[in-house]
Amino acid sequence: LCIADFLFCAMVLPFAISGFWTRTWSHGGALCKLVPFLRYGNVGVSLLSIALITLNRYIMIAHHSWYGRVYRKHNIALMIIFSWMFSYGMQIPTLIGVWGKFDYDPELGTCSIVTDEFGRSAKTALFVIAFIVPALLIFICYARIFWVVHSSEQRMREHQRSQSTNAGSLNNDKRSTIKDTRETKARRNEWRITKMVLAIFLSFLVCYLPITIAKVADSHVHFPVFHIAGYLLLYASACVNPIIYVIMNAQYRAAYKAALCCSLPSPSSEMERASRVQLQQHTNGFKPSVVGGVSGRPSGINDIRKIEHGSRSSFGPKNETATSGLGSQRNLKITRFDLD
Repeated sequence: LCIADFLFCAMVLPFAISGFWTRTWSHGGALCKLVPFLRYGNVGVSLLSIALITLNRYIMIAHHSWYGRVYRKHNIALMIIFSWMFSYGMQIPTLIGVWGKFDYDPELGTCSIVTDEFGRSAKTALFVIAFIVPALLIFICYARIFWVVHSSEQRMREHQRSQSTNAGSLNNDKRSTIKDTRETKARRNEWRITKMVLAIFLSFLVCYLPITIAKVADSHVHFPVFHIAGYLLLYASACVNPIIYVIMNAQYRAAYKAALCCSLPSPSSEMERASRVQLQQHTNGFKPSVVGGVSGRPSGINDIRKIEHGSRSSFGPKNETATSGLGSQRNLKITRFDLD
């Protein structure tokens, strides 16, 4: 997704700005074919990437036992290759002039997909397929995610209400409630990442729905201003995702701050907070799920933790040593470098 957005900003936007500003094309016939080919291809990659990310979130939350089998390295590589090949492969007929062609569109003032000598154009079909298919997949996945999260919290509330004063019954209810509490905490941890992907999907609707409506309802460009406005929103989509990451994810904020200030962030406060949380989770017997970036892969930052038996070593005063109350009274040293 980042690569597609970067290529879009670097190789498409400059030519689009020039075309809209001068209302003509002065960059040659070859670029008049290449630029719209890259434009629509990168748009397709972005949409498929968002859809695949949403599917990743759905499997992580609703079918966690499948996750390790589905998202292996070679499977992830195949998904990425598919998104690029499908997005660009759909345009091959237009590129060779079999189904419409890439050429200058005087109504829009830029190079785009225009009708061929037989009056055929792939523009409407491409926009409908590129928008409807990802939108349906994303909608279905989010509907299921909302249902799973709601059911989990509802089950926890029911267990809390059904606690008995009977000692044996109370112990059973306590164990059951602790189990549900662990599941709910894990799902909430995943839900924080999912909310960010949901924000990306909403921005996807705002940025892509207008141009899709314009292409379907006004295929002959009787109202070019609506098409231009739709293109401007489409171009803005490549710049929106990093802003969403910064607003909704603490790790991205820290990384951007470090990059912009040309310095490495101090991990001490995060280490202290993470150690306390990890220590409490270990004491309760809760093993948190590993959550990665938006793609769902375990993060190198979140996943780096070291558990050592023994006394304090060279990690310094920032590490915390705790005594496990379960069994052998061995000292456990827990270090976690970041926890969002």
